[in-house]
Amino acid sequence: MLAKEDNELITNTNPGTPMGELFRRYWLPVALSQELAGPDCPPVRVRILGEDLIAFRDSNGKPGLVDAYCPHRGAPMFFGRNEEEGLRCVYHGWKFAVTGECVDLPNSPEGDTYKNKVEIKAYPCEDKGDLIWAYMGPKEKQPPFPEFEWTKLPRANRYVTKFVEQCNYLQAMEGDYDPSHARFLHSTLTPVAAERGSILDAGSQQNIFHSGVDSEEPFPRAVGNRRIKSMDSGLPNQRGAGLAAKLIDHEHSMLSAQVMERPDGKVEASINATWWMPIFCTAGIAFPGHFSSNMRIPIDNESLMFYRLRWSFEEISDDQLAEYKNGGYSHPELIPGTWMPKANLQNDYQIDRVAQKNLTYSGIKTFPLQDIALIEAQWGPIAKREYEHLVRADYMIIHVRGRLMKAAKEMQQGIDPTGPLHPEIFRFHRESAIGDTEEEAIKNAIEKAMAPQLPVKMPALAAQ
Repeated sequence: MLAKEDNELITNTNPGTPMGELFRRYWLPVALSQELAGPDCPPVRVRILGEDLIAFRDSNGKPGLVDAYCPHRGAPMFFGRNEEEGLRCVYHGWKFAVTGECVDLPNSPEGDTYKNKVEIKAYPCEDKGDLIWAYMGPKEKQPPFPEFEWTKLPRANRYVTKFVEQCNYLQAMEGDYDPSHARFLHSTLTPVAAERGSILDAGSQQNIFHSGVDSEEPFPRAVGNRRIKSMDSGLPNQRGAGLAAKLIDHEHSMLSAQVMERPDGKVEASINATWWMPIFCTAGIAFPGHFSSNMRIPIDNESLMFYRLRWSFEEISDDQLAEYKNGGYSHPELIPGTWMPKANLQNDYQIDRVAQKNLTYSGIKTFPLQDIALIEAQWGPIAKREYEHLVRADYMIIHVRGRLMKAAKEMQQGIDPTGPLHPEIFRFHRESAIGDTEEEAIKNAIEKAMAPQLPVKMPALAAQ
């Protein structure tokens, strides 16, 4: 459990708070690229980390993120005219570039000189990987953009969408590295035929896994030589005799290493980055050969926007894309015109008690909503962690909380995180390697996972 004051520290991301300032040292997604349809498109409201902002593209298509209110008299910039390289407030005509610079102040004789003294709060933005990203920290500490490999791949290699969750970011994120819940929450009571040969191949409690380590044991030991299908990436998860899955601290990430002894006496290690500071996770079901990424960005302390990504080094097929978009399993159906799931807290996630009795453990249809249903109502929108009774199976949750707490307390002392300054950290992806010893196999796998792995024969990159 966490003390009440520590829970407040780790869950509060408002401006000026230690955790809020920690988040603001990283590049974070703030909108889907498609929400800003093109140059001079209508502005879009964005609320992130407790701040009300407006996103828009200028006449050259460059994205910008500015204060929701004009610095003149607080008029809402959402109603502004997006034209000729800037967003103009319709109240008195003040106009601002994506940099925040005031480029026109027409309602006053001193406008030509006074405009140089006025600016609107603005954050640097990048359009990468079908997402609009923003850096919301101090200008002098702006880090390079993280080297997520999926941001460099063609659009056909990924599918990303977003939806609202009605709770604090931390309890939503913790389900991604909770290794013991999947065999209960996501299981079925009877075998389910995979009619489409798809991600719905989730027939028993033994093969529905949700995070990098798939057992309730804190460091699960291998059992025999069984081969288990991992639902978080579609890749085989091999277990050999005598060696354990391990949790590894690696710079600004948490790695899960599963190792096995080979018949030739060597050791094979499979490495996956389960979590990166502060909110990037890799859990979730996907097609074989596809990778998962979950990014939960606080709207405020009691709600968040969940960016859910599936990507591959190869082009995603039309059938696979159709399953992600319309299958209603890995990505929940939304209320038209909103980012709210159709099954949500207000309608009890449309739980089907007949299905719960006879078919599925939870009675809730959509895979991510099975998690969301258990976290949004978890002692309210901000979980009361002082009442918890954690067990050994919660070791990943305890570990990540510790790292976030440490980073937040260092921010209180004026110590900035170093991770954002090393964009190559975010290049990490699942890999396997062989060595003479466990340590050597893990080392080799980490080096392989950190190396760029873009296809040799790539089509031209999509314009960003």
